[in-house]
Amino acid sequence: METQLDIVLAEKYKSNSQKIRVMSEIWTEQNIFCPNCGGKLSGLKNNKKVSDFLCKNCLENFEQKASKKKFKWKVISSEYYTLIKRLKEENKPNFFFLHYIDLKYSIENFFVVPKYFFVSEIIEKRKPLSSTAKRAGWTGSNILFDRIPNSWKIYYIEDGKEISKKKVLEKWKKTAFLKDIKKDNLKWWILDIMNCIESLNKKEFNLKEIYAFEKDLKILHPENKNIKAKIRQQLQFLRDKWYLEFLEKRGNYRVL
Repeated sequence: METQLDIVLAEKYKSNSQKIRVMSEIWTEQNIFCPNCGGKLSGLKNNKKVSDFLCKNCLENFEQKASKKKFKWKVISSEYYTLIKRLKEENKPNFFFLHYIDLKYSIENFFVVPKYFFVSEIIEKRKPLSSTAKRAGWTGSNILFDRIPNSWKIYYIEDGKEISKKKVLEKWKKTAFLKDIKKDNLKWWILDIMNCIESLNKKEFNLKEIYAFEKDLKILHPENKNIKAKIRQQLQFLRDKWYLEFLEKRGNYRVL
């Protein structure tokens, strides 16, 4: 896979943001396959709201963000109300994130976050533009990247190293069951438990270790009065979906 952006493609543009947009989108169309089916991606017209690429084979669509900084805390995204509306639609986009090294224009990290991980809770509304601004009242948004754990990111390139197509497709398939969950509150519970599991930073864990997150989960889900029972329910669900394995010793689990 070519990991260098072609600066010649953007010579006619003046602003650096325009150059990066053009170079990065052309690079993605030429190098990146659909993580759902492995098919070829096609670039969409610039006026297509919240989407940049489409897989004509399986019809998955993707929006892309490119940055010379690593994606860590907040990522500036599109117009807030458009994005929130789009995330509630059936054909909402998956998100590509491209991190390049400034001046060298070489790609250090490229990954996709599947659309089923995107719920309104990780989108922050920005302050509307002032009445004197050219686009007065326009309201932007931020993706709260610190709420996206590493297990939700499917890398094509990580720290400059290319990941095999087989591994990309396998990792996508591992959490594909989430796209069938339509209710945001139910999905958010599952995602929170997955986040708790990842924060343990190990393949095997026990129920007591997940119970330690009870206070944090109560803050996130104040309507629930029996957090421990809900934890067990979600672990059972993740086992049924082959995300976890129950071990012989009672209350012990392994991430598959």
